[in-house]
Amino acid sequence: MRWLIYLKKILLALFVLIFLAFALLLTPVILSKLYPHKLPVGYYFIPPTILAVYLGIESQPDKNPPVPQGVEVSRDVGYKNIQGKSLKMDIYRGIHPGSPAPLLLFIHGGGWNHGTRNEYLGYALHFAVMGYVTATVSYRFASDAPYPACIEDVTDAVRFIFQHGEKYHYDPDRVVVIGGSAGAHLAMLAAYGWHKNGNAPDSLTSSPINRKIRAVVDLYGPTDLTAPYARENYMVERLFAHKYSETPGLYAEASPINYVSKTAPPTLILHGTSDSLVPVGQAELLKQKLDSLDIPNVYRPLPGWPHTMDLVKRVNDYCEVAMQDFFESYVK
Repeated sequence: MRWLIYLKKILLALFVLIFLAFALLLTPVILSKLYPHKLPVGYYFIPPTILAVYLGIESQPDKNPPVPQGVEVSRDVGYKNIQGKSLKMDIYRGIHPGSPAPLLLFIHGGGWNHGTRNEYLGYALHFAVMGYVTATVSYRFASDAPYPACIEDVTDAVRFIFQHGEKYHYDPDRVVVIGGSAGAHLAMLAAYGWHKNGNAPDSLTSSPINRKIRAVVDLYGPTDLTAPYARENYMVERLFAHKYSETPGLYAEASPINYVSKTAPPTLILHGTSDSLVPVGQAELLKQKLDSLDIPNVYRPLPGWPHTMDLVKRVNDYCEVAMQDFFESYVK
């Protein structure tokens, strides 16, 4: 009967371990409910984050939310034709009387090689309901054409937006670019004045339209592609179709940090401290550069969250509030 005693002890130990694990998974959610105005705490590692979602402890935002009543949609607005392909954006606007609203342009991520503009539909609809005009944009992937194709497309999309405010009822002098991951990289390049081969007149800041981006939101984006973490990353190599050792100058040219100047727009930075794909040091580097030039910025390091942290609804909700506060301060 001794084996039965051992079995009971083993089962009890397993029960205790399962209980403790479940309690640990519940702790971040409980803390968020107790302190709703604090930064949402995460799980510090990817497996427990995935497990929390799988068990229903954490929910995810609706990936295909319906368009709310009172929001008008202009779908498949073509802004550029290149390589036999029409590049498009979708524009969302609420029916609000009064002066034209700011426009928020959302740029999706996906390692510069996949994803769709609908990935940020939730954000776009949320802010359209709140009185902004919003847009989501598509661009060429690295598999279609390597760098600088993607940033050329994004800057052309911004130029299109600068020129069509009257048609779509927004203020082209209050344009904000928002991106996540690779999309954040493109948003920052556009906002900080990217130009190819050092040819400054190609940049948006020198646009003949004489307009500039009002503000930028960086959701866990890479800021320095010459850093060690990026040099041997296969997604970065695919973006350039070259290794760092072959074209280090190209990696530097495509690094947003190298375009930050005293004319840079206000910047909101949201980054998970447990991000293993784009280290949080990239956000800290940007923060330091902005501070050194007295550029207004807000930095929110979210404790314990990995890359694409806003795929969890609790983080997504926080990001919406953080963006709204930022827009109220620097855009409206």
